[in-house]
Amino acid sequence: MDRAALADFLRRRREALQPEDVGLPPGARRRAPGLRREEVASLAVMSTDYYTRLEQQRGPQPSAQMLASLARALRLTDDERRYLFQICGHNAPATLSAVTHVAPALLRVMDRLSDTPALILSDLGETLVQNRPAEALFGDVSGYTGLARYEIYRWFTIPAVRRRYPEHDHARQSRSLVANLRAAHGARGPGSQAGELVRALQKESPEFAELWERHEVAKRFEDHKVLIHPELGEIEVDCQVLFTEDQAQALLVLTAPPRSEGDEKLRLLNVVGQQRFTTA
Repeated sequence: MDRAALADFLRRRREALQPEDVGLPPGARRRAPGLRREEVASLAVMSTDYYTRLEQQRGPQPSAQMLASLARALRLTDDERRYLFQICGHNAPATLSAVTHVAPALLRVMDRLSDTPALILSDLGETLVQNRPAEALFGDVSGYTGLARYEIYRWFTIPAVRRRYPEHDHARQSRSLVANLRAAHGARGPGSQAGELVRALQKESPEFAELWERHEVAKRFEDHKVLIHPELGEIEVDCQVLFTEDQAQALLVLTAPPRSEGDEKLRLLNVVGQQRFTTA
């Protein structure tokens, strides 16, 4: 691990960013250029003390997971992310498998969406980043581990997850999730994480096994859907999706027509937040 190179790289990347680049308000006049250390630490979900020690060449070797969080917080490109891993003594993940490194272009768009639900998903349906309205609507999914990180696994193994959709829409949602996984499985192969998901779900869910045999393939989202919030009830939304060029990640934005009931409820999400709402 090259501590000097790491400290200098982090400092320069931090100073090159402005608050508006990462979706933060400009705030009061700043004495130093770029983001503050505490802002980077918050974006990377780590303590300010830990991040400060990295910039002062005093920190321990960061884990691969911690480096992925730093790369995301600092909006690093693929080349910069690869360099970050290398100077910290880690092998940089291969491009195809490194879907947890959020595409900077998608992050820049999402950073400007603070008043409507938006989230970035991998091609396997793992939520990589979600803004506050999305957390209020779907719940904070960052605490899931293992295969439960993927929406399709939760959908077929945790019955309570289906409460966010009307019962009459469950069959369509099941088919859509399986068809999307089939597309990812074709691109990644049976030895990939997609293959692991398929094998696990075939054992745990007869419904999934039956749908998988249909061999339906699709890589899209519904243009219009109804979601259920525990406090606000049914919310009708339109779905807009922006894919990366390789379609490994997608930015999903949920909106409603101005002055509609759905629009009113989406505005209320920022007030209600996650009160009495869990994703059990």
